[in-house]
Amino acid sequence: MPLPTALAKAQLRQIVHLGPKQIPPEVNPDNWVTVQFNPETLKVSLANQLKTPEGKGDQNGTAALQYVGEGTTKLSLQLWFDVTDPDTPPDVEDVRRLTRKVAFFITPTEITKEGQGIPPGVRFIWGSFLFDGIMESMEESLELFSADGRPLRASVTLGISQQRIDPYLIIKSDSPIVGPGNRLAGIERLTPAREGSSMQSMAAGVGRHAEWWEIAEANRIEDPLRIPTGQLINLKASGPKR
Repeated sequence: MPLPTALAKAQLRQIVHLGPKQIPPEVNPDNWVTVQFNPETLKVSLANQLKTPEGKGDQNGTAALQYVGEGTTKLSLQLWFDVTDPDTPPDVEDVRRLTRKVAFFITPTEITKEGQGIPPGVRFIWGSFLFDGIMESMEESLELFSADGRPLRASVTLGISQQRIDPYLIIKSDSPIVGPGNRLAGIERLTPAREGSSMQSMAAGVGRHAEWWEIAEANRIEDPLRIPTGQLINLKASGPKR
């Protein structure tokens, strides 16, 4: 009789702050957090930085918005912790002993050249889903108390942000995650289509102009001339050659 497959648990891992085009290495595994219960929903929000220019607008009196710089990508999720769960270590009697490990990622631990404190980099990883950033917000709600007033259960709502619109990183199912201090193996970077993008223009942007049809086939693009804004494209993919 085959053994049951172990349930993949989401993790928060500490990473090094690097440039926007680099995949940060993981560090300090003692600070990593394995969730008790996987989240039910992951919400990813992307936003550009826009402003309304001063002065008159168009003939209808509406000023056109201007793109003024890199946007942001934000991951929102909710985690639950419960000391009454059978797998909780017997010496943990207060749920805050579990949630304070999450709070590590929002606590400034590094000092910039300007003397400002910044929290450690954090990677949320669960199965093929990977998101790197800085924890922007953490809201903890204590839900259940013992007879002597100890909190036993808590929900923790997290917001993790990147100060740019960054393509998703998707981990291939047949590629392992390598250990601390190393780069991730077996990932695919997906690029969101900008407004008005075509497959030809996106392929040309990565030096694959002559292969645009193969990329479109591999990504199952119905209309290569009109890609919906925000659709995620694997620009390294290759389909059947024509």
